[in-house]
Amino acid sequence: MNKYLLLAIIILGGFTTLKAQTPNIYQPFSYDFYQKFNKQVYDKDTRFHSAMKPYFQDDSLLKLAVDSFYDYGSDTLKRSWVHRKLLNEHLIAINKSDYTFYGDFLPDFIAGYDKDRGSIWTNTRGYQFGGTIGSKFSFYTSGYENQAKFPQYIQNFVNANGIIPSEVNDKFGPSRNIKDWSYATALLSYTPVKYINITLGQDKNFIGDGYRSVLLSDVASNYPFFKLTGTLGNVKYMSMWAQFQDLKAPELSYDNGFRKKWGVFHYLDWNVNNRLSLGFFDSVIWQDADSTGKRGFDLSYANPFIFLRPIEGQNGSPDNALIGFNGKYELLRNLAVYGQIAIDEFTSKEVFAGNGYWANKFAYQIGIKGFDAFKLKNLNYLLEYNTARPYTYSERTSLLNYGHYNQPLANIFGANYREFVTIWNYSYKRFNLMGKLDLAKYGLDGPGDNYGGDIFKSYDTRNYSYGNFTTQGIATNLTYLEGRVAYLINPNYNLRLELGGIIRSETNSLSQNKTGIITFGLRSTFRNLYNDF
Repeated sequence: MNKYLLLAIIILGGFTTLKAQTPNIYQPFSYDFYQKFNKQVYDKDTRFHSAMKPYFQDDSLLKLAVDSFYDYGSDTLKRSWVHRKLLNEHLIAINKSDYTFYGDFLPDFIAGYDKDRGSIWTNTRGYQFGGTIGSKFSFYTSGYENQAKFPQYIQNFVNANGIIPSEVNDKFGPSRNIKDWSYATALLSYTPVKYINITLGQDKNFIGDGYRSVLLSDVASNYPFFKLTGTLGNVKYMSMWAQFQDLKAPELSYDNGFRKKWGVFHYLDWNVNNRLSLGFFDSVIWQDADSTGKRGFDLSYANPFIFLRPIEGQNGSPDNALIGFNGKYELLRNLAVYGQIAIDEFTSKEVFAGNGYWANKFAYQIGIKGFDAFKLKNLNYLLEYNTARPYTYSERTSLLNYGHYNQPLANIFGANYREFVTIWNYSYKRFNLMGKLDLAKYGLDGPGDNYGGDIFKSYDTRNYSYGNFTTQGIATNLTYLEGRVAYLINPNYNLRLELGGIIRSETNSLSQNKTGIITFGLRSTFRNLYNDF
């Protein structure tokens, strides 16, 4: 019976949309784009479930602002086909009473200079298609073919990890100076009634109000997921099942490809009043194949309304359970305070003993964000602090850790770090300015060491059981400063001319890596790709 129930759920997942009467595309956006809507999302006189991303674009509190962005520059004057397609419309656009469809070519052409490597460039050709069918179904897909000569620090990361940051594996490995990769997304969403949404996707998810998340972020590569989202009054609830890949675990065979693992996630967001929101999170990661062969999807985690930690214990505690909390308070008209805490493992007597016990694994975040800073319209801001103790998110093997495709499912730094980041975004007509400063300190491992920063290492190989502290190991300081100026050409797919600059410094007792980078490009899409490490 359970098998038939699961099959029925999966079949239903082949549909999608946002709200029953006015469907829109369920499409993730970059943080820069979300930041433009701080005024609508963090309005102290309304209630918005801001911590669960991607947002539904037809939410009544957000739709007007998003539509206004898409329609920027359009007017009732008769324009030429070339003018409209270049500046105001999708390349392909069909709008009928019972269905809609659009399609675009997505260029991402960048040329620049890296002080450490000389000339750098990115050549990406992409596409996107999306639309709606009836009043309950929507779909979106995009794909990208890429080649690049990266800045030296990114090249070092790719060669060491075998992946392009936030995307997929490097096709040809460290022997090639020019990197080549392909990348795709797909989303189907169905809303049978206004209270329930069903989504099947190959993409990412994010939980939190900040730039980073210690619960679930969009740092790593896309992954397949099935998600149920329910809204009733001031409560919004999400239950999601996902499959991840582990590139570090030995492959069982060439035919089986990279090793797989499963994840289940629950998040409940409660808008207590117009100002205060509280969120409760839990998750479990388990490996697809264990020592006996094939475990597969565990039906004990199929119930969307059950607290996961007791079930994990009932199974004999073979899996990786994580619980967490997210909170937000809209303190002023244009300022919100937010925070998170994630608890991986916790031994109360060891915490209060203050002896640096390795298994007291937790992370937290605190920040402020808002809009119209210094009474300047459209000046959005964020100031945020994140930290995670050593060995947080790690497990006995990488097949159980809180990671996917050689990157963390939480903060990009993994664990054993402290970080302060501030981001400012200002828009005026078609111009957009962004500034970011990231100051981080983390502990790296020497040969044969495990100080708890690399979450893909087994915690059984730790250096110490007691006396651990955050940033232990080879203490490393990172300063990352980035600025961008962009001119928006077509808002429908974020086509823009962009000038950017990065100053990066990573120093410790063994080395100093400092660089300056400048780039200019014709860019498009709303992807969130992380290079700030």
